[in-house]
Amino acid sequence: MISKKIGKVVEIKSQSGTLDDIRVEINGDIQRAYNYNLLTGDIKVGDEVVLNTTAVELSLGTGGYHFVIANLNNLESDLVGEGHIMKLRYTPLQLKVNAVEEQDNINHDKINNFKNLDNLPVAVGTLHSMLVPFCASYKRQNPDKTLVYIMTDGAALPIFLSKNVETLKEKGLIDRTITIGNAFGGDCECVNIYTALITAKEVLKADCVFVSMGPGIVGTGTKYGFTGIEQGQILDAVEKLGGRPVAIPRISFADKRKRHNGISHHTITVLSEITNVKTDVPITVYDDEKLNIVKEQIRESNLDKKHNIIYLDNNKVKEDLDYYDFKVKSMGRDYSQDEEFFKAASTVAYYISEVF
Repeated sequence: MISKKIGKVVEIKSQSGTLDDIRVEINGDIQRAYNYNLLTGDIKVGDEVVLNTTAVELSLGTGGYHFVIANLNNLESDLVGEGHIMKLRYTPLQLKVNAVEEQDNINHDKINNFKNLDNLPVAVGTLHSMLVPFCASYKRQNPDKTLVYIMTDGAALPIFLSKNVETLKEKGLIDRTITIGNAFGGDCECVNIYTALITAKEVLKADCVFVSMGPGIVGTGTKYGFTGIEQGQILDAVEKLGGRPVAIPRISFADKRKRHNGISHHTITVLSEITNVKTDVPITVYDDEKLNIVKEQIRESNLDKKHNIIYLDNNKVKEDLDYYDFKVKSMGRDYSQDEEFFKAASTVAYYISEVF
């Protein structure tokens, strides 16, 4: 069920043309909200808006923001642009996009005539917070290579919600973006991961691809009940199309939950049970105590029998992040509090840079 309230816009903190950060008055209280221009139009101070307040009332991880469903002072809009593929299908906010695969799209024949990814390296993560350390390390070593980010619909659907993507593009660390499934707002829109990978190679001429969901992840504390399980299916898709799948392991020694200590159960489940292909899994050489825990988890789950486990020294991630002036966080923890997590994504970037 949806919790809805009517509020009045009292302040506009920032506007990007795609995402408005606004303050609204609801029953005398000033609260935070986001407005997506492509869905609900432009907004101004004084407008009355219908808000989805569900996540805030449940104290979920949306940063304490409501979302504008409709602007009562700007209800009508006209259909503009090309395209016939619908995203957010059969919901009140369904929108049409010009997907690369469409018959009328200029790139349709490139998708139709695709043969092979030709060993294109594809790094596949499970958390959006893996994106910044990967990009910082990869692009610092390969400033002239084209890096494409594919955002799945496993978490946030509008790519505009990600400040990281906005900043990475401004700094030139992501060259182009693709949104798939019901995610939307990328430089290219695709129906699924297969056509997105083909688009990355044939249309955007990628030298490397990073795939992960947008901000947020759904988890239930059960073995299979998390949206990051998509990592296994994506790794399979890369192999099927002739690419080189490289898994980013989720590793942390700061997470208090036992199931996420060392190698997360998410990574172990995906690599031991979900993916059907032999995958490269770069592992950072941590200090002896932590590395021994990681190695024991790998042995216990037989990951070393199914995949290519590669151990790499990597003490450069902090230097890479500082070089681009990034302050990173994951699950509320910064680099100093959870360095193993950020090193894991960076190490994959160093591995790809060395091998490809």
